[in-house]
Amino acid sequence: MRRALDEAAQAALAGDVPVGAVVLGPDGALLAAGHNEREATGDPTAHAEVLALRRAAAALGAWRLTGCTLVVTLEPCTMCAGALVQSRIGRVVYGARDEKAGAAGSLWDVVRDRRLNHRPEVIHGVLEDACAARLTAFFRER
Repeated sequence: MRRALDEAAQAALAGDVPVGAVVLGPDGALLAAGHNEREATGDPTAHAEVLALRRAAAALGAWRLTGCTLVVTLEPCTMCAGALVQSRIGRVVYGARDEKAGAAGSLWDVVRDRRLNHRPEVIHGVLEDACAARLTAFFRER
């Protein structure tokens, strides 16, 4: 999560919402990292999770991220939750809950919806205070 927090700091420096993500391989090694780049790229899908998933798939040479873990500072939104399900990621670890748009247990629970063909393990609250503090500071300054 500390590596994801470092990514979040990079997003904030670029004027984007400070969310960072990393994908770890089945062996725990870092495969890819990403941070929000919506402002930098003008791309509404440039969320940290989506960018990290794309980079991990490229590193592996395959879209199935079976056995991999995504670690992200903020609970994934519905778009990102859908991408997680589609990538067949094994585990999702997140820091701060997102009561307004969270789709991994807060507002919705897309990633564990029994109607879908894949449901990753979800672990929440990892370094939650640090993750939430970074977001709060960013929005307070704005």
